[in-house]
Parts: sequence; structure tokens; C-alpha cells
Amino acid sequence: MTVSPRYAGPVGLANAVSAFSLITLEDRPFRRESPEATTESRDLGIAAATAGRILMKHTRAVAPFDKETGWHWHDMDAHIVYVIRGWVRFAYAGMAEPVTVGAGACISQPTGVPHNVVGRSDDLEAIEINIPAEHGTFDPPG
Repeated sequence: MTVSPRYAGPVGLANAVSAFSLITLEDRPFRRESPEATTESRDLGIAAATAGRILMKHTRAVAPFDKETGWHWHDMDAHIVYVIRGWVRFAYAGMAEPVTVGAGACISQPTGVPHNVVGRSDDLEAIEINIPAEHGTFDPPG
């Protein structure tokens, strides 16, 4: 298969499609979505560098897993999770058994399909990539 370039290139750094971005850990503090959240995340700055095309965040557990997330789905083109440490378990609508993703593994979640985080280790650490950066999360009908 032959692939044609999507833009005239090569280009100089000043004309690149995405911005040059070097993010250090000190630049991005972890934040909890709510005081009772059992995980915290930090935005790795990729959304700004890609003009909103891609979100990349680093998530880690900060308290024991105490309840499932509940069934939900995301309105996005891609949802990828790479587990650095520990494990996370997802249930997907239409699949009989949950899927466990362990350290060193990556899962590309089917876009638009309802899912539920049904378990995770207390030492979970993962990188999540979402396309596009801004997206909605919704409850499934019924």
C-alpha cells in the first residue's frame, strides 16, 4: 500500500503541523477530579501541542479501588490505555468476560462502546491517549 503525504513536507520547525513540546514532570502536577476520587491524573500537555487533536494523561491510583465507574461511553475517535504499573480491568458491552490489562500492555478500547472499570490494582499507573482531546462521556441509554 502506498501512502501519500497529507501535507507538503518536509517543513521547517516554525511551520510544523504540531508544536514542539517538551513536558517535564515538575510542569504537570497531579490532580483529583473530586475529593473522593481514588485516582489522580496529570495532563501531559499534548492537547496544546496538537491543537486539540490528542489528549495524553498520566493516571495513578492514590487510594484502594472501592467501586466500579459504572457503565459509560466516550464520544471520541480513539481511546488507548497503556499500563505502566499494576493492572486495570474493563467490562465491555457485548463481551461475556472482563478484560484485564497488566503492566506493559496496551488496550485500544472500541470507540463508542459502553464500558465499566470493574477493578484495578492499588498501584495502578497508566498513560491514557484520547483522540480528540475534548470529548464527551455519556451514560448508555436505558
